[in-house]
Amino acid sequence: MTAPTAMPPVFLHPLADRNGVPSALLLDAGGLQADAVPAGALRELASGSMSCYYRLGAGQAEAVNHILDEAGWQPLPADKVHHSDSALAAELPAGAAWIEGDWFLAPPPKPVGSQAASRALALKLVQLVSADADTHEIEALLRQDPTLSYHLLRLVNSLGMGTGRRVTSFSQAILILGRSQLRRWLNLMLFSSREADQRSAMLLARVSVRARQMELLAKAAGHDKPHQEQAFMAGMFSLLGVLFGMPLAEVLKPLTISEAVQQALLAREGELGQLLGVVEAAEHDDLAALTQGLQALQIDGASFNQIQAEAYLWMQGVAAGKAGSPHA
Repeated sequence: MTAPTAMPPVFLHPLADRNGVPSALLLDAGGLQADAVPAGALRELASGSMSCYYRLGAGQAEAVNHILDEAGWQPLPADKVHHSDSALAAELPAGAAWIEGDWFLAPPPKPVGSQAASRALALKLVQLVSADADTHEIEALLRQDPTLSYHLLRLVNSLGMGTGRRVTSFSQAILILGRSQLRRWLNLMLFSSREADQRSAMLLARVSVRARQMELLAKAAGHDKPHQEQAFMAGMFSLLGVLFGMPLAEVLKPLTISEAVQQALLAREGELGQLLGVVEAAEHDDLAALTQGLQALQIDGASFNQIQAEAYLWMQGVAAGKAGSPHA
């Protein structure tokens, strides 16, 4: 494992468009020195599907602008951004093209009708898969929700799995996808867009980045595949309380999850809790806590920046409905 170097970690955030859909990335580059710009990781992100912007501090060297421009990033006009940490107002400022802030963590609207039923069913499916239930039980529940059913078959067929024949049965899809990837997909579907909940798309973006970052951090810290899978699950479950507008402990109660994941989510304890703390520090632009956490994991800033780039690119695939099995 490499020792920490002078390359600092950088802070990235998704920006929502006026409809609340994640459509751009923002690099908070205030204080960043020209020789510390992670140009390679930033070029990778600029090649993705989202527009890439940066924001500099007052009096920063012109060389930083040049390097970021060369990497495919653009300066973000201050008058084009609306910041909100509470539920979005019905009317946004006329000139605002992008929305930043944690507005999507606000309490949810009360789910009604098919939205409530679909999320409840997805949670039941997560419970069944976590408990290693029989395939026929899982298949019977899938049949109750045409949206989940459609997306499952679409995913398996789009990934080109199997023998080249089109997959049309749930049992075949479950067999081909495997329990681990099925659980991963169901977790994502919990957060997938619902018309009545404007927060859905940004919550999915946040939780996708969390889960993938935690998985990659676990790998970089030298943990084995089962531990990496648990790290992904902890990241994915960490915002279920926000999603449902309930205490997280209450949402987790019926789920069959390990003690390590429970400790991480409810008390930020253990190795998984340490990983979650690192990711949350990055979300809050807390350089001191992030640096301390990375040092404890023996992961340097350059490696963390690359992990961020991979996680944000994976999130873009999730948002576009194209993310399959990541190969950590």
